Amino acid sequence: MAEETWNSVGGGAEVQHLVQAGHIGAVHMHAAGTPAPRRTPCQLPPEIGHFENREEEQSAALEAAGAWLDAQSADRPLIIALTGLSGVGKTELAFRLARRLHARCPDGVLYADLDADRRAGAVDTHEALGQLLRTLGVERDWVERSFAARRGQYWDETRHRRLVVVLDNVRGFEAEAALLLPSSPGSVVILAGHHRLDDLEPGTAVELPLRPLADEHAVRLLLHTVDDPALTARPQTAAALAEGCGGLPAALRVAGRWVRRNRRRGWTRLTTELAAELREKGVPDIEHVWDTAYGDLTPQARAAYRLFAALPGVALAPEAATALLGTGSDAAADALAELERAGLLDAGPDPDAVDAHPDGDAPAERLRMHDLVRGHARRRAAADGAPDEADDGRRRLLRWLLRQAQRADHLATGGRLTLAPPTAALPDAPDLDFPDKPAALHWLHAERRVLHAGVHLASAAGLHAESWALCEPLWTHLLDHPGSADHIDSFHAGRDAAQRAEDLRATIRMRCQLARPLWESERYEEAGRELDAAVSGAALLGTDAQDRKLYASALEFRGRLQAEQGHWAAAVPDYQRSARLHAEIPNPYGVLLLGYLLGQAWEGLGELDRAEAELTRAHEMAGEQRRERMTARTGFALGRVLRRRGRPEPARALYEAALDGARRRRSTTDEVRVLDALAELVAETGDDAAATAYREAARAVRERAGGRPRT
Repeated sequence: MAEETWNSVGGGAEVQHLVQAGHIGAVHMHAAGTPAPRRTPCQLPPEIGHFENREEEQSAALEAAGAWLDAQSADRPLIIALTGLSGVGKTELAFRLARRLHARCPDGVLYADLDADRRAGAVDTHEALGQLLRTLGVERDWVERSFAARRGQYWDETRHRRLVVVLDNVRGFEAEAALLLPSSPGSVVILAGHHRLDDLEPGTAVELPLRPLADEHAVRLLLHTVDDPALTARPQTAAALAEGCGGLPAALRVAGRWVRRNRRRGWTRLTTELAAELREKGVPDIEHVWDTAYGDLTPQARAAYRLFAALPGVALAPEAATALLGTGSDAAADALAELERAGLLDAGPDPDAVDAHPDGDAPAERLRMHDLVRGHARRRAAADGAPDEADDGRRRLLRWLLRQAQRADHLATGGRLTLAPPTAALPDAPDLDFPDKPAALHWLHAERRVLHAGVHLASAAGLHAESWALCEPLWTHLLDHPGSADHIDSFHAGRDAAQRAEDLRATIRMRCQLARPLWESERYEEAGRELDAAVSGAALLGTDAQDRKLYASALEFRGRLQAEQGHWAAAVPDYQRSARLHAEIPNPYGVLLLGYLLGQAWEGLGELDRAEAELTRAHEMAGEQRRERMTARTGFALGRVLRRRGRPEPARALYEAALDGARRRRSTTDEVRVLDALAELVAETGDDAAATAYREAARAVRERAGGRPRT
């Protein structure tokens, strides 16, 4: 045995490296004090099988992150805030962004679900910080005890790291997310939550609100999830299945799995049963999230949430929502803001109202509830609502809408024939301010969908008088915006409501108003049946001024139906009889209107002298009565007669005045009609440049309104 050698180190020598071994091969020396390699966490789940769309949001987020990280001039991390409805795909998008940013932030990806540390609605940020520190490699025993020391430790640990930090289910910035931000300016923090982060300082974050998927992308995600060629070959069935999911990726994936499990039931049955499943039970993956959000609301906001369930899928102006809640403006504003912050109500401009807003300003705000959220609200209302809560809310809203529509209609049209009595003001639901006639007309157009929905909602609720009364202001909207199928549906409902209310006068009026959209759709026989019944009923009325006016109106409508079909000779007797009744009452506006119609009939019959005389009187009367619409329309009709009689200059002046009137009223149909006529008129006079300009203007209006250009 070899002699053993014992070595020792003693005294005051400073030892940097000490190696003691029986045999030494290769030796690698490390400098004193070098720390062990830092842990690089990557808290990212496996990527889902198919991620659909969000290209615009991804591009915006990655572009902003690239610019931020390249600049290296800020002293704080970049924040990307993803907000939107539960189930809309915020978390998956956050993970997708984190994967793509990991190369630029190579020191790790951290993830924290704040709902996991939430107690009684508040996040335990002390525990959340501890978890983040442990993920970064700090041993449990070395994590600081107090919150202040723990936060300082987190800042120190992240100071030189380039990280991606994903904070999920964030409900507030200052009270939650701000306490968990890393200190490194080379990091990116992605916040995901259904609460709007009002306390984010402007300019410190890229805010990306997520909307439900568009129909095309929703169908594509569903088809990928189902993975069945039979469904791919049935695009209408796929669209119907996807429609019930409201564009929520979570719902689409649940629906896809449900279809895969039950595909032997047949496509028609599957579509019906899936809709019922979602309506009655909700989406399992997100129902508990909505339950939690509802439970965190104040009692006033919970009541508001339940009341929105009582409505069809329409967007309400805040003033209308105030009437629905019935708690006054201040309390309603607080409850609505709470629902919006909780992600249960969406607020934003109404794109359908852009062309209706005065002076081209931004459209007014609208409040919307997603269909699947509304289903959850209905379930909460069934469980928690008082017996009369929904009925009372609907009644308040409908009466407020009717009052505002009547006020707008009266301002816009003056003293035209209406039958419904004025609706009284509602307590705790202030009236709108209509400063002038254009503002009233703009409101009727902007709120048309709500008013149409109100007709059917009132009818379903047994409020028959309110149902047909809402049709009267919708008539004013129809005059400037014909061609909508909504008018046929609403006036059908109004006629039926008047009959159920056993109100003969209202029934006559509704039959007349229903006839117009019917004949505009070339449903002449149906319109004729309505008008024959209206005239027969009106003949049974009394002899007072209101009854005579209603009888005259029914005759006028029947004459117009004949005129619409080019049966001018058949129209004249009803027009003349109606004109005599208006003169006997007397009703100056009725005389004006029938003069306008008779002038057109004489023109149609080729009697241009009589047409010019009748239309000249009507045009003068319209000006005297300050009837803007009728001034423009009588002027246009008179201009057409003058053109036929070889007098182009006065005809052009009348056309141009009619064009100004149509534009003030924003009546696109009248505007296009006059522009086309002007183009033909000036072309006849040899002014080809002006004719081209008028044709291009008409084309632009048609395209803006969604109509096909004329060729």
